[in-house]
Amino acid sequence: MKTLRLILGDQLHIKHSWFNTTNNDVTYCLFELEQESTYVTHHIQKVIGFFAAMRQFYKDLESLGHQVIYIKINDEPKGHNLEQNLSRLIKKNNITCFEYMQPDEYRLDLQLSQFTSKLNIKTKAYSTEHFYTTRTELSEFFKGKKQYLMENFYRYMRKKHNILIIANQPEGGKWNYDKSNRKPWKNDFKIPPPIYFENNVSAVLKDIKKANINTIGHSNSEVFHYPISRIQALQQLEYFCEHLLIHFGDFQDAMDTDEEYLFHSRLAFALNIKLIRPKDIIKTVLNYYRLHSTEINISQVEGFIRQIIGWREYMRGMYWAFMPEYKSLNTLENYNPLPKFFWTGQTKMNCLKQSINNSLNNSYAHHIQRLMITGNFALLTQTNPNEVDNWYLGIYIDAIEWVQLPNTRGMSQFADGGKIATKPYVSSGSYINKMSTYCKTCTYNKNKKTEADACPFNSLYWNFLDAKRNHLEQNFRMKMMYSLLNKMDGQELHKIKQRANHIINNPDAY
Repeated sequence: MKTLRLILGDQLHIKHSWFNTTNNDVTYCLFELEQESTYVTHHIQKVIGFFAAMRQFYKDLESLGHQVIYIKINDEPKGHNLEQNLSRLIKKNNITCFEYMQPDEYRLDLQLSQFTSKLNIKTKAYSTEHFYTTRTELSEFFKGKKQYLMENFYRYMRKKHNILIIANQPEGGKWNYDKSNRKPWKNDFKIPPPIYFENNVSAVLKDIKKANINTIGHSNSEVFHYPISRIQALQQLEYFCEHLLIHFGDFQDAMDTDEEYLFHSRLAFALNIKLIRPKDIIKTVLNYYRLHSTEINISQVEGFIRQIIGWREYMRGMYWAFMPEYKSLNTLENYNPLPKFFWTGQTKMNCLKQSINNSLNNSYAHHIQRLMITGNFALLTQTNPNEVDNWYLGIYIDAIEWVQLPNTRGMSQFADGGKIATKPYVSSGSYINKMSTYCKTCTYNKNKKTEADACPFNSLYWNFLDAKRNHLEQNFRMKMMYSLLNKMDGQELHKIKQRANHIINNPDAY
């Protein structure tokens, strides 16, 4: 039996059981696909990263003795897509069995399911052997519950996998140190520089240009700094443990004009294309913590672990629980276009300027920049979640729909009506000032609401609450803010709404 096995661009899992042994009757295939490069407009570094990592994976498989077919973006025939490539290879090589790992994106899962249903040869789908959970584990855990609270799922994960657990109780006495993870960065000491890899991607960049793939953002010439192999991913993890973990929890929500990464690991790209497993990360972090527990507080470690086994696994579970309907939810009925400055970074609002330019330059922004700066502004200006989704999915190097969509449409834009977040993540300028240094050098005054130099977030915030009363006034977590809104002088509210509506209608003037 001659078997063809497909490996997608986010399935570069060299420790998968497929690769434990070699077999001359098994051929692997990887494709640089036009369909994957163009379904949204991707950041140039994202396209470079995927192609470079895939090419390296191809070399790694061949060095282990596996038979591999690799099709580059410009290989003939042009304009190939997934099904065309597979059909040609199956026919050309007299394949009698087709196998693939389950895709993590609904659209690809559907495409492969439909493709295999039309084949007259044996087919089989395998687990990626990457995640802690199955696709349906979260749905089964919350069966019969009205709310899918992440904290409940996180505690279940901690107990099930015996992570920071002693006698079935949380190590250190608390399940969650989130209140300790909200310190602003005050430049009290020097931050170690991030680890960069000098991956030469000149050939990849040349191929992308030749293929005329439309991209956004900027590339770092012909050098790619993110990991493109398991070895590099493990090196980055080691660097994080040795230099950044000690302060990660304290400052994971902080934002600074002069610091692009602070204490964040920058592992998400390697993790999401499966160069490294979440279990690798958890094991390494815990081992390092055990050896340095007198130096590192448990709050730093728990804050990081919560992102991996709590947030990440929860988002994946929610994605598979509610797709495909989830992708079209727009509970707050927001339909405004995304401002043009999201694509250029040209705005006078310093927090947005800093966050967007970091995204354009590095295909990166940490979770608070995404949630409370760009996402906050998009929601306050009542932007169509379809446009917000496409921007987030395209601009970030770690963005794959299973993790991007529930974070953007759910947590950030509240378009799902509260399936993921119990309240909208919106704020005025005061929160941004508290958690960042952006306001210190901004054109706008964080303390004003309606004047010409007033911070746009202030009027937008109160206008949003007023505009969305029917959706949010009965939300128990919004009671206090609506109480304040209801006490506001009518003339003041009128001025606030005038100012906010001018911003909404002319966002690129601000």
